Amino acid sequence: MRRARVIGSLIAAFAVVMAGVIPAVADSEATYTVTITNHTGGQPFTPPLVASHRPSVDLFEVGQPASEAIKEIAENGNLGPAITFATESSAAKHVSDAVVADGPPPPVLPGTTREFSLTSSNGANRVSWASMLICTNDGFTGVDSVRLPKRVGDSISLDTMAYDAGTEINTENLADIVPPCQGLTGVFDDEGAPGTGMSDPLHAEGGVIHHHGGIVGGTDLVPAIHGWTGPVATITITRDS
Repeated sequence: MRRARVIGSLIAAFAVVMAGVIPAVADSEATYTVTITNHTGGQPFTPPLVASHRPSVDLFEVGQPASEAIKEIAENGNLGPAITFATESSAAKHVSDAVVADGPPPPVLPGTTREFSLTSSNGANRVSWASMLICTNDGFTGVDSVRLPKRVGDSISLDTMAYDAGTEINTENLADIVPPCQGLTGVFDDEGAPGTGMSDPLHAEGGVIHHHGGIVGGTDLVPAIHGWTGPVATITITRDS
């Protein structure tokens, strides 16, 4: 059975939005266990959006401008456009399953692992994933169009890096960053600004997706708390049936 299963969403202030199962006639269905581990010391992730799909689908590509879906995830933790892309756009017929692994708790906290199930059918032999690095202007991590394990019992494990969507200047000012950052890390804006889940045109960058340079410091973000070195996460996928 081909389906797109959306469990929750993080939009603006990170309210969970539930959506239903979309059934269709399909060939034999494969099932997988997916685990995502946050390796950072103080950089929480938004709930992962993970999709199984055919090779024709691209979620993001380093060196290319970010799609609206990636821009909204990376800047605002907003999964709405990505869910629409996976379930309602012209590309949706190439997507077998789309899952938002929303917890509990909703953020993937530093040092924790999120485990969930994913299915695939109808030639959907690739997997993609994206999560926002919450305490950044437009940072995210994930994988794009990685081949799923072929045989039952097979497993793949990939370390993932931090990417900069190239859509917002890295002000590192908490007033420009999504509100959950402050409460999750205990670093607060000196002027009491709550942060924002909306893009500011004044900070638009107009760049391309590239490897994130990390947290520099000098404004509000603290490299020793919000920073990272090397891979920020690991995704492991095991075929169950």
